[in-house]
Formats: sequence, C-alpha cells, structure tokens
Amino acid sequence: MPAFNVNAARAQRLEALGLTWDFEVDGETFSLPTEIPRRSAHALAELKDNDLDGLLALLMGEESYQRLCQHEVSVQDIAAILEAYGQDTGLGVGEG
Repeated sequence: MPAFNVNAARAQRLEALGLTWDFEVDGETFSLPTEIPRRSAHALAELKDNDLDGLLALLMGEESYQRLCQHEVSVQDIAAILEAYGQDTGLGVGEG
C-alpha cells in the first residue's frame, strides 16, 4: 500500500477550497486562510476563547484586520462569519 501523500491531499483541499475564504462587509471584501499553518495554530491556542479581535487579527493579518475595524461590525456579525468559515472550510476556530 502506498504511503499517504500529504502534498497531494493538500493540493486537493486547496483546489476544492481555494487559498482563501472571502467575506464581505459594507461592500469591502476580506479574506481568511483556508489552511492554517501549525505556527499560527499554536498562536491561536494561546488566545482566550472570547478574544475575537486577537483571533481575527491573527487569521487576517494586521493590515486587513485594521481595515475591518473601520466598519461597524458586531459580535454577532463576527460569530456569523466564523460559523460560516468553519462550515465551509472545516476549521473550528472561535469555538469555546
């Protein structure tokens, strides 16, 4: 039996999902990664469960996060974004 090919599996996931998962706020498009590098996962694990700002800044990058902060976004909006992101990508971020 051949060994599991991680690179081939990653390529299939990225082909199916794309490199980013996009969402729109007030006509402006923002992106989250469809795959989270292990280094970022360690940083995510260090965040408190309710640190939505830290979570988004880490996932989006500081520049995109600051652009998002210019919009009037509620906690419920962020929860909806993260729920849809998790459903579409299989990543369970922001779950307590």
